[in-house]
Amino acid sequence: MAASQTVPDQHSHGRWRESRLVSALELLIGAGIVIGHNVFRVVPNEVPILFVLGLLSFRLREGGWSAMGFKRPASWVRIVLIALAAAVLRLALGEFVIDPLTSRFWPPAALPAMAAGITGNPKSAILALLLVWTFAAFGEEISYRGYLLGRAADLGRRSTAAYWGAMVLASVLFGFGHYYKGPSGIVDSGVAGLILGAAYLLSGRNLWACILAHGLIDTVGVVILFFGWDS
Repeated sequence: MAASQTVPDQHSHGRWRESRLVSALELLIGAGIVIGHNVFRVVPNEVPILFVLGLLSFRLREGGWSAMGFKRPASWVRIVLIALAAAVLRLALGEFVIDPLTSRFWPPAALPAMAAGITGNPKSAILALLLVWTFAAFGEEISYRGYLLGRAADLGRRSTAAYWGAMVLASVLFGFGHYYKGPSGIVDSGVAGLILGAAYLLSGRNLWACILAHGLIDTVGVVILFFGWDS
């Protein structure tokens, strides 16, 4: 009798795990949280919320966090090379393509509030680096690339095309996740999302690639601010 009850339970759990309706609902809620905080300011910061929701969702529906890409890579060298390439591409595009183009239409992207006190201040710079590698690198990558991208890909049954389409959608949300920067910043962050998303997919959906790339990109930004090279 116990064995006969196990089969329906497992079948029910499998349907829940593979349900595109559940994934669509999660994606809709996640997008609402992103827009609700960054555009309308009616919900708290989206990153901690999405971080927790993502970890819970993949733990309960997939049985573990490796399904979202939080796993040990087969080759750390490959992951680091992908991260370095993504960081260099993002910084180069921002400096030589995105910023010159957006400056034709809008003011420069606004800097985060904490950026004002970094120049020549080691304590502020160290604090900024801690935030870069925790809130930004881990928090945002798990939230946007791991969670939102993954749930969007579910809608296309996780085909290759579905993952790349989901990457674009997650990048648009990532751009609006930096709404405070203004139109130039939304475009710039959206392009950054595309590059980080590509690193995630090209690494075999391993979050370490985009986590490292994100951390490296923002670390360069902190160094530039600390030495006053942005002026």
